[in-house]
Amino acid sequence: MVAALVPITFTLPWIGQVGSALVSVTFLYVPVIAAWRRHEVLDDYGFHLEPLRRGLVTAGVAIAVIFPIFALGYFAFYEIACNSTLLAQLAPNQLCRSYGGLAGLHAPAMTGKVLEFCAVQLVVVALPEELFFRGFLHRLLEKRFPPKRRWLGGGVGLALVLSSLAFALIHLPKDHDPRALATFFPGLLFGWMRSSTSSILASTVTHGGSNILIYLLDKAVMR
Repeated sequence: MVAALVPITFTLPWIGQVGSALVSVTFLYVPVIAAWRRHEVLDDYGFHLEPLRRGLVTAGVAIAVIFPIFALGYFAFYEIACNSTLLAQLAPNQLCRSYGGLAGLHAPAMTGKVLEFCAVQLVVVALPEELFFRGFLHRLLEKRFPPKRRWLGGGVGLALVLSSLAFALIHLPKDHDPRALATFFPGLLFGWMRSSTSSILASTVTHGGSNILIYLLDKAVMR
């Protein structure tokens, strides 16, 4: 019986990888097919670099302001949660067992695997998701529900909330964790970036950078 289960155990990671790849392909091709049927081009969905400077500055400011605050919150959460039997239940499964604490903080090794992860997060994860949720879905929703308010050029309204909610819900079956719904909040930022710059450049860079930051923080504190 145990021997029969071994091949299944080894294939499960591959199943997850194939599933993630299929989701990424779907997020890429739905906008492509929609653009073709509507006689539009991907450029209409923000799939362009211009305005390059504004997009990079928007992403840079968000990263400079938000990432340090997130890192401090990350360390504070695990320092408190992993030193409490009750609160440890709030941490991801088994994570506190590997948490080395601030005393064990170290710079993660920049191996080929880490660099590969960074590239995948930007190109395979962030780009397809931003093209679908911000470029395609958010644009359609803004046409249906035009924002009544704008802040620094970005629309703030029902379209922003609905596209961010869809972004959060899609993470539930992938992560199998209700805490994944917290992605609603960065979704608001990404949607505002798309609306403000008319491009998915800033949101893609910030989205990919966020995933990479969490990965590096995990590597820096895990034994």
